Amino acid sequence: MTQDLHDLEKDIEQSRAKLDLTIDRLQDRMSVSGVVDDMLGTARAGRYAPLFDNVLLTIKRNPVPVMLIAAGIGLLVHRLGRPQPLPRRSTHVVVDEDLVAEPLDTRVYSAGATTLQSPDEPYEPRRTMNSRI
Repeated sequence: MTQDLHDLEKDIEQSRAKLDLTIDRLQDRMSVSGVVDDMLGTARAGRYAPLFDNVLLTIKRNPVPVMLIAAGIGLLVHRLGRPQPLPRRSTHVVVDEDLVAEPLDTRVYSAGATTLQSPDEPYEPRRTMNSRI
């Protein structure tokens, strides 16, 4: 009876050790580096392996430009995903002192006048309201 109990304990310990090893392997495969390694292995096994190797070599030679491009694309995707804020309307009160006279006619000289003739009162004060919002 005690021999059977020791054998069962030994089997349980072996099963636990196998289970721990399996869990560790799964955790390694599910980490970021494990997933990337798995994807790289899959890509290298395909028909585009030479292209993939050239891309990796270019990334290894020029890491800063690649990171800047990736950051720019990430920022673009982030901005496109955000809702656009509504434009803010500012209220500006205008009083009599702020009013500027504007010409009613955009021409400085009357039609047919030469450049040596002076214009006839092109600016008339515009005072239709005392204040506006």
